[in-house]
Amino acid sequence: MSHLGRALELAALARGAAYPNPTVGAVLVQDGAIVGEGATEPVGGRHAEVVALDAAGQQASGATLYVTMEPCAHYGRTPPCVDTVLAAGVARVVVGSRDPNPAAGGGIELLRASGIEVELVDSFEARRQNEAWRTWVSRGRPFVTYKVAATLDGRVTVPGARWVTGEESRHFVHELRAESDAVAVGMGTVRVDNPRLDVRGIAGARQPRRLAFGKGPLPPGSGLELRTGPLVEELAALATEGIQSLLLEGGPTLATAFLEADLVDKLVVFLAPTLSGDGPHLLGTLSRSRPLTRLTSRAVGADVLLEAYLHEP
Repeated sequence: MSHLGRALELAALARGAAYPNPTVGAVLVQDGAIVGEGATEPVGGRHAEVVALDAAGQQASGATLYVTMEPCAHYGRTPPCVDTVLAAGVARVVVGSRDPNPAAGGGIELLRASGIEVELVDSFEARRQNEAWRTWVSRGRPFVTYKVAATLDGRVTVPGARWVTGEESRHFVHELRAESDAVAVGMGTVRVDNPRLDVRGIAGARQPRRLAFGKGPLPPGSGLELRTGPLVEELAALATEGIQSLLLEGGPTLATAFLEADLVDKLVVFLAPTLSGDGPHLLGTLSRSRPLTRLTSRAVGADVLLEAYLHEP
């Protein structure tokens, strides 16, 4: 494993611990050996670079710092990490991704201006680790993932069956909910299914906010939160309330509305080995085509999971 790979691993192991801040991993290397490493601590704690520098002590002088996001250059709850890196005498910094926060970025330039050799790798994996936070700070709205289960002929229902996909895929959806700040459907789905949208079957999981977009009223006791305004305005409002990630589970009408407004960042499609032959398609008519990037596929039980981006983090 590369040293940057180790920093990515540290960030992955600490995923969510620093929320609402991004999770960053850092590794200090001296003469080919790791002398310090760490990940961002919970809010108010040390950033990853400082954790690694503290662990390295005097061995940080002349070392190479591998960090998944550029060291911050502003005073927030903690002093700028750039100042700490410079004070420690680090000779070289390898950065996995830029900091998109306009208030905190610029660390690379400050380090270079101080004579530090800096290499920007711009790793997609490093950006993906904080994809929700990156969208939240740069676009002023939550990162939106559209999740849908469909048959091979593109239908979202199977006549006479309750479920489209298998048990493994349905469990995976609960994992996605547990990782999201909010989950949403449209009022059409509410009227037909009256969904709970909560996380089930995952011990210790936090529950997301559960939303319905559209015109009410909600059914009695639905437990959902109705959002009736324009989508752009509602997402901006959710962002101010700290919602960084939104899992969209609505039907084709809501998904098409989000896509037409260019508000979907990622697609998660579960394809079942079934031909439905009838029922609604996974999307309505779009006014133009949408190119996708980073398309991946893998088996989940008997189903195939497809993931792709409309907006890369």
